[in-house]
Amino acid sequence: MDEKLKEKIRDIHDKYMIVDAHFDLLTYVEMKRALGYKKVIETEFLPDFRKSGVDVIVCSLYIETVFLPEMGLKKALDQVSALYAEIYESPDKIALCRTYDDILKSKSENKLSILLSLEGVDPLTNDLNLLRIFYELGVRMVGITWSRRNFAADGSHFANVDEGKKGGLTDFGVQIVKLAEKLGMIVDVSHINDEGFWDVMKISQKPVIASHSNCRALADSMRNLTDEQIKALSDKKGVIGMNVCSSFVSDKPENGDATHLAEHADYIAKLVGIEHVGLGFDFCDFLRMPAAIEPAVKPAKTNYDVIKGHKNIGRFTEALIKLGYSDDEIGMILGGNFLRLYKELLV
Repeated sequence: MDEKLKEKIRDIHDKYMIVDAHFDLLTYVEMKRALGYKKVIETEFLPDFRKSGVDVIVCSLYIETVFLPEMGLKKALDQVSALYAEIYESPDKIALCRTYDDILKSKSENKLSILLSLEGVDPLTNDLNLLRIFYELGVRMVGITWSRRNFAADGSHFANVDEGKKGGLTDFGVQIVKLAEKLGMIVDVSHINDEGFWDVMKISQKPVIASHSNCRALADSMRNLTDEQIKALSDKKGVIGMNVCSSFVSDKPENGDATHLAEHADYIAKLVGIEHVGLGFDFCDFLRMPAAIEPAVKPAKTNYDVIKGHKNIGRFTEALIKLGYSDDEIGMILGGNFLRLYKELLV
């Protein structure tokens, strides 16, 4: 990349707020703090956020299957507690934001804005009352499922698996969607199966997001959205966050790069409009198991991040520039579209 292009990318990243709508940060932070580490976000992540100009991170509360069902609630609360401890230790660096105004205030104080999301309602088991508790703790996005079945719905698997009859939203799932919207929480359909997706579209009364999903037309994964789903989500005035997972970027491993990720953004923009495209990178390479404790039975396809962490998201911006997008259009994708939604819904 020549110096002139690098300067242009820096200018864009400085001019527009950048929002990553999905990051499993707290899974890692909670683990590190349990080992005695402090200021994990400030020391291990903030430098890369600063380097790339990231202003807002949505931290998911993701629970490993091994902890379910008995420890789901505990692990989720431990992750929230870890974030609160991090903010206590780095009060001038990071802030938990509950509203759009909180984000603007955090930006004015040169702090990293963190929002919280449930990646699957597994921590609630089947207790609807717990959703309000998570709201009071600061959670503002609700992913109905991860890629497994819970009391609310069935998840979309990463590949074909042997399973029984698929279901959509359960009665509990219907109540979750309705209460989430009543409380002022944004419903997220990433990871839910097709049947559940259409149930959410039917029931929801407010904009819905897919925080970290790409296009099934370009990468044939059930975790990606069909054209019909993209159109339905755009009709709800929602936003779709581009995901760096190689399996969701291309069916061909050799095409796992920022250029092909940008093609997903371009596809959605041409299908339903650029106002429905955002970032939900879901960087996971830093969480992958070391070789010494890899699973005994490995999956047929090994996933990887097609962009190597937040410090390299300029590669994605570069790809958008080469596709002919203007600075303002790139600014919408980098953060403007999610911020528009936050302004409307997070009050």
